[in-house]
Amino acid sequence: MEVNMSQNDVMAEIQQLNENGVVLNKKKLKKSHPELMRSALHYFPDWDSAVDKSTS
Repeated sequence: MEVNMSQNDVMAEIQQLNENGVVLNKKKLKKSHPELMRSALHYFPDWDSAVDKSTS
């Protein structure tokens, strides 16, 4: 699996989406932001962990 984003990039993008009011639903984000999803799952055990770490 090729990952083009760093862990900090992933967290920053999740934060930005959250600040813009985007619903951070795994199913929707997988379709609309597949690279973000792939990268997040590379650095974190699951999508919820990535969101929790990025928005806390």
